[in-house]
Amino acid sequence: MFAKAPVPPYTAVIFSSRRTEHDAEGYGAASQRMEELAAQQPGYLGFESARDPGSRFGISVSYWTDEAAATSWKQVAEHVEIQRIGAARWYETYQVRIATVTRAYGR
Repeated sequence: MFAKAPVPPYTAVIFSSRRTEHDAEGYGAASQRMEELAAQQPGYLGFESARDPGSRFGISVSYWTDEAAATSWKQVAEHVEIQRIGAARWYETYQVRIATVTRAYGR
């Protein structure tokens, strides 16, 4: 599903990752909880995610009204703890990129 975002500008947090081969332990529940918790944060606009099971590579994008809202989400205690666990257990490698969306279109 596509996230429904407002007319730009807004902020996108792009999380690209390759999960470990042994990521099943708790990952699904933690991921679902983070989506639910993010949706409760001020400035949250939406979320999109896709993953290739063969390569274990995926991209998740969360959308925020502005960079301050995205930064606040990064500092939520429960999210900080899941980030720590993810880095230690679920992700072989990852990159986070923060971008300002200045134009958006599609059909």
